[in-house]
Amino acid sequence: MTLLYLARHGETIDNAREIMQGQTPGNLNEKGIRQAFRLKEEMAGTRIDAFVSSDLRRAVQTCQIVMKAHRQQEIDCTPLLRERDWGDFTGRIISELQNEPWPENVESLEDILQRAEQFIQYIRNTYPGKTVFAVGHGIINKAIQSVLYKRPMKDIEKMANAEVRILKI
Repeated sequence: MTLLYLARHGETIDNAREIMQGQTPGNLNEKGIRQAFRLKEEMAGTRIDAFVSSDLRRAVQTCQIVMKAHRQQEIDCTPLLRERDWGDFTGRIISELQNEPWPENVESLEDILQRAEQFIQYIRNTYPGKTVFAVGHGIINKAIQSVLYKRPMKDIEKMANAEVRILKI
């Protein structure tokens, strides 16, 4: 069994502005940096064998901060942990999208769940019996839990920025 500490990145400039980031790189804001340092302190006493992150900057920044409490210097970056691709909604203010029809280029729920399943298999195959700390994003983290627990995504509670959940894979 692999123990996965699944975290969401710290708050970003666009999170605070309520902008749909999708697969844009993003940057942590001051609050997000503080959140990541709190997460570093929370994880300091935990043995971590590997650090895995979405390849998007906001997740990598969070992972780099948490790593400072450990001796590992390498992050395994993967696009499997990327946030949902919001297509033409990317960069727009979330509250303005409520009555808009969904663009055809938004990543489908089925594709997100398939990516989540691929991530779980990747972790099982690459880190069997290890303890892994991984930084992802709100939607993909929900999808990972949905697949793992065999529950609809709507039944998985949203993760706050810099929140961590422990999953047995």
